[in-house]
Amino acid sequence: MDDGVNRTLDAVGPRLKHLRLRREVTLADLADETGISISTLSRLESGLRRPTLEQLLPLARAYGVTIDELVDAPPTGNPRINLRPISLSDGSIILPLTRRPGGIQAYKFVLPPGRDDTEPDLRTHEGYDWAYVLNGKLRLVLGDKDLILEPGEAAEFDTRTPHWFGATSAGPVEFLSLIGKQGERTHVRAAPKPKPRAD
Repeated sequence: MDDGVNRTLDAVGPRLKHLRLRREVTLADLADETGISISTLSRLESGLRRPTLEQLLPLARAYGVTIDELVDAPPTGNPRINLRPISLSDGSIILPLTRRPGGIQAYKFVLPPGRDDTEPDLRTHEGYDWAYVLNGKLRLVLGDKDLILEPGEAAEFDTRTPHWFGATSAGPVEFLSLIGKQGERTHVRAAPKPKPRAD
């Protein structure tokens, strides 16, 4: 096997781990979805095992990417991105807008209408996030702040801060999200609008 093929296969593990962490999916959840055992998934991500085609197919399906994207195949010269929506069980849709792992990743999120009394499930992970609302109202819980962002508003934050996104009862929300590793920022900030006081 030549060096180029070896380098390509060695890079698959970190790419798989990045995709899983970005989706905030556990190894157990991914094992249920793909039929691949937790121990095999762990060894694939750590580079202790090289993937087979039989493993890459369900993983590509689970992440909504092509096998070319998983193995970082050389570009064909076609600039179009193969947009494959990822549908989640809660009715949310995630549309990846970039096709290469590493660096800043762009996504479009479409969240179904929510409930204003929803108890947020705060998460943390490595990275930096920038969110821009296209349509609807986005509820962003960031640490002890509970914000409502409207179309044209943006927020930027360190994802090690506990956070949660959701739509309000006003209807669905669409927003763009740029996610980068620690230290990569978009350098755009918007202060949230103050909530109207109920007198």
